[in-house]
Amino acid sequence: MGLADVARLAAKLTEVVDVDHRHGGTQALENGAAHLVRQALDLQQHGSASTRVRGKLYALAAAFASSALWAATDGHRFTAAEQHLHQAVTLAGLSADPAARYHVWGLAGGLYRQLGRHTDALAAADVNRALSINRRDPLFASLAHVSTAVHHADLTDRTAVLRSIGHAQDSLDRADPSLPRPPWIRFYDQAGLDLFSLMSLLTLGQWTQAEARAHHALAVLRHRPGLARNRYRVTIHLARAQLEQGALEAATTTIATIPPNTWHGRTGRLIAAFTTRTTALSPDAAETRAWNAYARHHGIPTRRV
Repeated sequence: MGLADVARLAAKLTEVVDVDHRHGGTQALENGAAHLVRQALDLQQHGSASTRVRGKLYALAAAFASSALWAATDGHRFTAAEQHLHQAVTLAGLSADPAARYHVWGLAGGLYRQLGRHTDALAAADVNRALSINRRDPLFASLAHVSTAVHHADLTDRTAVLRSIGHAQDSLDRADPSLPRPPWIRFYDQAGLDLFSLMSLLTLGQWTQAEARAHHALAVLRHRPGLARNRYRVTIHLARAQLEQGALEAATTTIATIPPNTWHGRTGRLIAAFTTRTTALSPDAAETRAWNAYARHHGIPTRRV
């Protein structure tokens, strides 16, 4: 084994990350990432290599396991997600790669959040934020801070949310975008910060501020066409912020811009939640009836609340 094997697997990781950014956490993505974990581990078992190469292979295996973890979490396949988490933690430890450990703990927080274990999610974020890589690279620090803001919002700590968002912005402003980094963090820029901030503000019911963040994120994402999944989710959050401010027509017009063939996984669940909320707030409005008909036609169940 040598660096050529590492480079080949690294290219596969970039492909996995690109698919995730376009389509989200599908079952096919989870299965493909899990298969690549096995490929990386097979190389470890059946070849000889230097300590450096072995460390890189373990780091790649951890990254693939983390991609499988994220895909399973995104698809609400939580039993599988927990299995991927345990494997990713082990592989990241074997790699001795700080970026691999950072990746795993960040995703662990996301899994615990989806499971409703908000205290555990915040604890995972605290572990992540304490890693040494945050001191070496402000981009990692920024993502750690803004992820922590999401978990503080779930615990209704508004002061902590705003403090974490402020720290995230300060760190992002100091980050050098040209530094070499793993492909899974390349999504994170001002639009990424705005997306996490937007999620926090929606949880707190700060609709006006959330709408402003959404518009800002979409302006940045226009220059990053590969991040389709994030663009769709920002759009859904924008529609929700508009809806909560009474702008029903604007909200349904906004959310209708998301292609129906992307309504799966978390994107589909967010659209279903928007649909339910629209019916609850304005059950007899013409816009609600039109949206519900459109949603049903494309596979989103609707019900009267």
